[in-house]
Amino acid sequence: MKSKTIRRWSFIHTWTSLICTAFLLMLALTGLPLIFHHEIEHLLGDAPVLRQMPADTPHLDLQQLVAKAQAHRPGEVMQYFGWDEDEPNGVITIMAKTAGTEPNLSHTYMLDARTGEPVAMPSANGGLMMFILRLHVDLFAGLPGKLLLAFMGILFVLAIVSGAVLYLPFMRRLKFGTVRQEKSTRLRWLDLHNLIGIVTLTWALVVGVTGVVSACADLLIAAWRNEALSAMIEPYREAPPLTRLAPASQLLEIAQRAAPEMQADFIAFPGTRFSSEHHYAVFMKGSTHLTSHLLTPVLIDASTLEVTAIAERPWYMDVMGMSQPLHFGDYGGMPMKVLWAALDVLTIIVLGSGLYLWTARRRAAKPPAVAQESTP
Repeated sequence: MKSKTIRRWSFIHTWTSLICTAFLLMLALTGLPLIFHHEIEHLLGDAPVLRQMPADTPHLDLQQLVAKAQAHRPGEVMQYFGWDEDEPNGVITIMAKTAGTEPNLSHTYMLDARTGEPVAMPSANGGLMMFILRLHVDLFAGLPGKLLLAFMGILFVLAIVSGAVLYLPFMRRLKFGTVRQEKSTRLRWLDLHNLIGIVTLTWALVVGVTGVVSACADLLIAAWRNEALSAMIEPYREAPPLTRLAPASQLLEIAQRAAPEMQADFIAFPGTRFSSEHHYAVFMKGSTHLTSHLLTPVLIDASTLEVTAIAERPWYMDVMGMSQPLHFGDYGGMPMKVLWAALDVLTIIVLGSGLYLWTARRRAAKPPAVAQESTP
């Protein structure tokens, strides 16, 4: 590789790395506990615990659960019902002052599906894990914070690619895995920096790209609303506002008939950003571990309970659906979480060593101080 090309790639690698390092260190440090958020919530006692009842205790229907939720938080409206694979007898419930209230201002708790008893979910409304999640996702700045982190993620990907390009001529001089113990501290850290960086290359690219996609989730959802959802609800464009919602009791059965061999992941009530003013939207997921993250919305008229549309997923919503669990290592159970955590720690070492190498190089490049001549 020509020296001019090497200098160009070195410039890209140096400055993309420097600009994003502080943000990437924060993301790597906050991402580590988020990998194990389920386990930490149980350890802290923040995970919802339902009381013991006979295994064959029947569940209430959805409209009964709606009534229980509204009695628990009078003056608020339903936004979402969701189901957690870890707690089959619980229904995650999200309510707010208005249906269109943004997620960070909503209140999340669990209803016991057998009794309608509300169970607190502290980690979903505040506390340590929510603080870490908000810091990791948007820096407590909403969409501007997410877009800033997306830009830092793009710089991180450029730093990874440029680092791989620079590693090629480096490998011609040394065998893979060589750490020159007899050399200076700076050269030893350079060897470790390059070795760990190339070993974690694929993982870092995956996490970097999926992080960028996840940070742009609000924009992707807005695009879906403006394109796919708008087309599906076009016949309701001039419809008068709803004055009464049909009971939600049969929503799951209706959606199951419309999308057989799938199961419900969550229900968006009318007026939320995942539905329209005139529809319940039941989001159905596949039965495999991969397809369980790919959601198909079934739109149900909120006054007649007729299915009006079964939406095809745009490619970018599939990308978003697969990116978010992959970003946190949620596809392969505990072994994958441990692997993700180990690679996260190695990435922290790469980031820290890169910062050290830059400062050490700058110190070495400074000319020695010129002694001032004494005046006669």
